[in-house]
Amino acid sequence: MKWLNALNDFKHFLKIERGLSKNTVLNYHFDVIKLINYLEENNIKVNAIKIDKITIQEFLFKISKSKNSRTQSRIISGLRSFFDYLVFEKYRSSNPLDQIELPKTGRKLPDTLSTIEIDKIINSIELKNNLDYRNRAIIETLYSCGLRVTELVNLKLSDLFFKENFIKVTGKGNKQRFVPIGQSTQKIITSYVINHRSMTKISDDDLDIIFINRNGKKLTRAMIFTIVKLQTKKAGIKKKVSPHTFRHSFATHLLQNGADLRAIQMMMGHENITTTEIYMHLDKSYLKEIMNNFHPRKN
Repeated sequence: MKWLNALNDFKHFLKIERGLSKNTVLNYHFDVIKLINYLEENNIKVNAIKIDKITIQEFLFKISKSKNSRTQSRIISGLRSFFDYLVFEKYRSSNPLDQIELPKTGRKLPDTLSTIEIDKIINSIELKNNLDYRNRAIIETLYSCGLRVTELVNLKLSDLFFKENFIKVTGKGNKQRFVPIGQSTQKIITSYVINHRSMTKISDDDLDIIFINRNGKKLTRAMIFTIVKLQTKKAGIKKKVSPHTFRHSFATHLLQNGADLRAIQMMMGHENITTTEIYMHLDKSYLKEIMNNFHPRKN
């Protein structure tokens, strides 16, 4: 079986059978492509059925010199899933990565912004044209609802349930959840949609999409990163800020103000509570405050 044939079958399996998002499927795809490129560069003629553990180890040794442990772990996980698929389809009898351990990675705490910094970024938008109003609505929604970038760009008008104070979000694996949305953010989105989005001729494919570009098409993920980067720079914030920073800040500020961890998990769409628990490590002063307020032997 040729590598590209196996890879295309694998991608189809991930999308149709497992229901993974387009971005997740692409990540798996590029992990396998890295191995294919290594084989071609080193003139190693072996297909996906015959490749053995030693060849895989040699490839991983090479990437260990240029990739950090987190990236190495992701590549190993991607390749392991690929070969698991080949075993599942009975193309192989075993997975050559079964005995290969993931490199140890320290738990990376996400970057966050203070409420003052978030206000600075939002206030740096001068609101001179339709795109400015759109950008303000984008950043307000990222922070107020804790959305991932893909969730934001795919948000639809039909996902807005403002009478109930919720929006419907389609997350990883096409899993849907309802996230509360505050009155102020509702007003900002409504103002953008009625007064500014309506000024653009929207393509037929994107009539239901909320955030559109100047050509009336759905925004790309890259454009959201660009918007955030430009506004952060304009606000004079020196931190490295991405759209995900607003999501991290959303969770952190909820926790600091007494929100239940389980509720935060549901709003963020985390499948596992341990993913949400990382926010418990962000602010040790908050943990001290909990101890002082609630433990019977605090003194």
